[in-house]
Amino acid sequence: MRFTSEQRLDDGVLKREFTLGEIPGALWTPGSAAPVPLILMAHNNGLPKADPRLVARARYTAARGYAVASIDAAGCGDRPRSAADERARADLRRAMQAGEPVDEIFEALIGPLVEKAVPEWQATLDALLELPGIAGPVGYSGGWTALGIRLVVVEPRVAAAGFFAGGYVPRAQREEARQVTVPLLFLLQWDDEGNPRQRALDLFDAFGSKEKTLHANLGGHTGTPAFELEDGCRFLDRHLK
Repeated sequence: MRFTSEQRLDDGVLKREFTLGEIPGALWTPGSAAPVPLILMAHNNGLPKADPRLVARARYTAARGYAVASIDAAGCGDRPRSAADERARADLRRAMQAGEPVDEIFEALIGPLVEKAVPEWQATLDALLELPGIAGPVGYSGGWTALGIRLVVVEPRVAAAGFFAGGYVPRAQREEARQVTVPLLFLLQWDDEGNPRQRALDLFDAFGSKEKTLHANLGGHTGTPAFELEDGCRFLDRHLK
């Protein structure tokens, strides 16, 4: 892991950009010197780690006493997209504009991205836990629920997870949801125009966690209330501190 930039923000949080091989990422850490837990904050596919909403969440969470890391998945941010990805995205745009079914296109697009992203997140996790000031335990918090499901299933170091029911979850990850047993907080926008409500409720029901909480709020995809960020940190506090 090589740090490429460093900036002390006005809330005392230190933001550092890094690269790990060809993987670009960002790390936010609090001003305190004591070792802190680590939060892996993944974003929906297609958005960069510099997305303003993700940055705001990362800064807030770091100020609450966590190290927070995000990386750009393949095809996100500055990372190039393959010809197959470009074709799938073009097919998706065409189908959505025509009002045609899009589930199979999402399957073809999201499934392979999850398969590629999980090993990259595991390599990033290995490198982050070697840094001074980051001691674990580890949590996952992100809008990319499909990635989070697979990562929680295969990565025993993740002790708690917060998911947002706003993105497409392939059939493979919907099946894997039964293997998710860590404490779970699941956010649902009741009127999310891109995610059928019943599918999200079925996914919540499928999770195997003995402790799982559903927060449902009125509004569309980007209408998650600001207080959910604070509630999410309280959830992390209960299970990681």
